[in-house]
Amino acid sequence: MKLKKTLIVSLFVTSLIVSNVVTGKILDLFGLIVPGAFLLYAITFLMTDLMSELYGKREANQLVFVGFVCSIFASVAILLTRYLPVAEFAQPVQEAYDVLLGMNIRFVFASMVAYYVSQTWDIWFFHRLGKLTRGRYKWLRNNGSTMTSQLLDTVIFITIAFAGSVPNLAWMVLSQYIVKLCIAAIDTPIFYLATRKHVNAEFVQA
Repeated sequence: MKLKKTLIVSLFVTSLIVSNVVTGKILDLFGLIVPGAFLLYAITFLMTDLMSELYGKREANQLVFVGFVCSIFASVAILLTRYLPVAEFAQPVQEAYDVLLGMNIRFVFASMVAYYVSQTWDIWFFHRLGKLTRGRYKWLRNNGSTMTSQLLDTVIFITIAFAGSVPNLAWMVLSQYIVKLCIAAIDTPIFYLATRKHVNAEFVQA
């Protein structure tokens, strides 16, 4: 059990931090315009749902807080490293670093706001659905919480991060949300597999 919990926390934090690093790259997936972080960030919602199902609301909220602190720490570390003096012969590396890891304050702010709002909603709605159904219909709380929180995340992040800098903001929001919906549907079997032997007493006794 400890190994499973450690894996959930590790995958959550890793996906969250790396998604913040790669989000500036804009992808064109068969005509759908999405930030580079779309897949990794979607994984964080699966991890939150697994933590909620297996260990409860309190542990899930603690996971979100830990992720928030780790994201801030990673952002500060990347920023400080950027401004440390570079060796003369490594100037090209510094230029590449600036392009790839130069922290866009707007992106960081957008990511933090979207993250906190959407993940908090995800946990609350997951547990609300669990209590309403008394622990039945895992697919409903997994998909219902993820799909609604992903909508919040997408609208908040895209609006703050890209408003005024991309030609069609609404299409970017819709594109990313369509992709996230597909990922949410795909991760349902993984959720069932990871929780197949678990009964959440909190929901059954609601």
